[in-house]
Parts: sequence; C-alpha cells; structure tokens
Amino acid sequence: MLIQTRPDPSPSAHDRVYRGLRTRIMHGEIEPGQALTLRGIGKEFGVSMTPAREAVRRLVAEGALLLSSSGRVSTPDLSNERIEELAALRALIEVELSSRALPRAHMALIDRLQLINGTISDAVRAHDPVGYIRTNLEFHRTLYLRAQAPAMLAMAETVWLQLGPTMCKLYGRMNRTEAPHFHRHIIAALKAGDEPGLRLAVRSDVTQGLRMLTT
Repeated sequence: MLIQTRPDPSPSAHDRVYRGLRTRIMHGEIEPGQALTLRGIGKEFGVSMTPAREAVRRLVAEGALLLSSSGRVSTPDLSNERIEELAALRALIEVELSSRALPRAHMALIDRLQLINGTISDAVRAHDPVGYIRTNLEFHRTLYLRAQAPAMLAMAETVWLQLGPTMCKLYGRMNRTEAPHFHRHIIAALKAGDEPGLRLAVRSDVTQGLRMLTT
C-alpha cells in the first residue's frame, strides 16, 4: 500500500525568503554594512529560523551578505578596490552581452527600452532611489536577455547583487535630475546597428557612476 505524505514546505519557504531578500539587496533597499538577524528575517517573511538561515547561506555564497566569525550577518560595505573590481567586471560582461544582443535588437525591443527609460526618469523626479535602481536594472536586463547567453547574464546579476547596497549610496551622491544620458546613446546605437558605439555607451554607463565612489 502506497502511503501518501504531505510535501515538506521548507524548500518553498526557503526559496521565498532567498528571492525576497535577494531582490531587496539588489535594488538597494538595504544600506551598506547594515546588520541583519535571522530572527528579523524570519519575522519579516513569516518563516522559522531554518529557511531564514538557508537563505542567508546562499546569499553569503553569492557575495551579497557577509558572515563574520562571530556569526554577525551584514550587507557588504565595499572598499574602493572592490568597487573598481566589480565595475571592471560589469564593463567586461555587460559590453559583451550588449554586443551579442545587437543582432536581435528589433524595434519592439527598442520601444520597450525607451518606455523603461521614461520610467527611470519618473523615479528620478520622485526622488525614489529604489525605484531608480530597479528600473535601471530592468533596462539593462531587457537588453541583455536578447543576447541569449543565460550563463553570462547570471554572472552579471551576481555582480549587480553584490553592488546593490553600494548603488543606493551612489544614487545619493550623484544627485540625478534625469535618466542616465548614456541610455539614450545605447538606444541610438541599437537603432543604427552601431556595435562600436553600443559597446562604448554600455561601458561608459556601467562604470562612470561607480568611479564617483572611489574618488
């Protein structure tokens, strides 16, 4: 006789916490160096300590959180050297992704990017750093999906994740009044089929702001 067992809810709870916390970190909702507790994470997501602990372990492995020898969990407060390293990675990976996306950049994609760029401008006008970071990443992800290079895109997202809290600090320093002007250059290069122009625009866009934090 086959005995029916109830499914273990732990994996889904763990995945929900992981994805929710990962999104918050990537979008800059948690400041650099901010301490987190398993109890606080569990309370926020309505789960026990076990799924909270497993989610934290995954995020530590991705470099999104730090775990000290004393057990303290926090978001990284990146050194200038680390910021420069991650900016260089963005330039390498994202320039290649944009180049691979160019042959598949149809007008519907360009229209979508222009629409997202308008949403970025709305977030700037509303002084909404989280909205700005979220829609800025959506702009880049929408373009890079056309590259059809999932492993490379996953690498880019890991870099975004490690930079999330730092990006929020950067937003405050840049004092933006409009969407990044390099986005317009990216769109223009896509329309013209200009690969050198596209590579230059993407490289400038993903590194210019981060350099402000190291000077």
